[in-house]
Amino acid sequence: MKDLAESRRRIDEIDARIAELYEERLAISGDVAEYKIANHRPVLDKRREEEKLTRLEAMTDDAFLRQGVRELFEQIMSVSRKKQYRLLAEHGMSEDLGFYEIEDYDFPSARVVYQGVRGAYSQAACKAFFREGCASMEPVETWRDAMEAISNGEADYAVLPVENSTAGIVTENYDLMMEYQAVIVGEQIIRIDHALLGLPGAKISDIRRVYSHPQALAQCEGYLRNIHPDFEAYSLKNTAMAAKKVMEDKDPSQAAIAGSINAQIYGLVVLDQAIQDIKGNETRFIVVSPKREYTSGAKNVSIAFSLPNESGSLYRVLSHFIFNGLSMTRIESRPLRGKKWEYTFFIDFEGNLREEAVMNCLQGLKEETEEMFILGTF
Repeated sequence: MKDLAESRRRIDEIDARIAELYEERLAISGDVAEYKIANHRPVLDKRREEEKLTRLEAMTDDAFLRQGVRELFEQIMSVSRKKQYRLLAEHGMSEDLGFYEIEDYDFPSARVVYQGVRGAYSQAACKAFFREGCASMEPVETWRDAMEAISNGEADYAVLPVENSTAGIVTENYDLMMEYQAVIVGEQIIRIDHALLGLPGAKISDIRRVYSHPQALAQCEGYLRNIHPDFEAYSLKNTAMAAKKVMEDKDPSQAAIAGSINAQIYGLVVLDQAIQDIKGNETRFIVVSPKREYTSGAKNVSIAFSLPNESGSLYRVLSHFIFNGLSMTRIESRPLRGKKWEYTFFIDFEGNLREEAVMNCLQGLKEETEEMFILGTF
């Protein structure tokens, strides 16, 4: 049996040689970067890297070692590219991100839109975010209408729900963000407490049909299935719209699932309260603008990018966050329209567009993804 200490000693010697060669290789990659900078060549040469990886794999006949060689040199090449992106930034050759810095937003004179009617959770998010007030706060019928309003200049900001802690993401609004290329300037998280609302004089035993937004119905799925399996659930565009419908129809067999404030607004009564399955239920709303601007106090960056359907593509891209010491706070994915089994990834991470680490990361992502969009910094 071989001596363990001797084997470890030999490994240490080999590792020292590898580290020395690695340092030498990175120094040469710096020379390559200087050449590319001088000749305006892109950092990533995908064709050359693939040819080189194929040659390196061919140096061994063992299938396990071939895979290991590919993984090792993919990582080495990735670090070399990151060094080149840093040198680009040092030479002032980072790509313009297309955003401009302002001192502060003019919220007091802003025109704001939200989806729904009075009493909607979106209205509550508006009031919570624009605490010091705004020029106007108007409802629109759909989320698309809200995006159209800021796109055509009828409004300055739109407030949209994007994620619920129980029911997950609001997929339609992620798609609308990509379609309209709106810019996130803020976020607001509000607590969601659903109540069962009916007409005055109605009892729970009278209820046969329940109306609400699909997300609210999903958040109360256990309540409806286990406690009131006889209720028939119907989807509407908004929880407050459901309360308004119950008021207008004047049918005691109908009820709405909505915030209890809607009982006061629409002349209803609370038949049951806090009926959501998870009591700590919260929804995250974003505030979006058509203007590509940010403030120096922004602490989060939101981006979206698409990748080819290739093994390791997401892993390689995420390494830019690790290398630059950036902390991701959220990652989601949505199917890429028109391309089967390809996705758009949405990532939030901590940072500001003025920071060197953020600029280096975004430079790498810009070159190594099929498309990359900065959705905002807030």
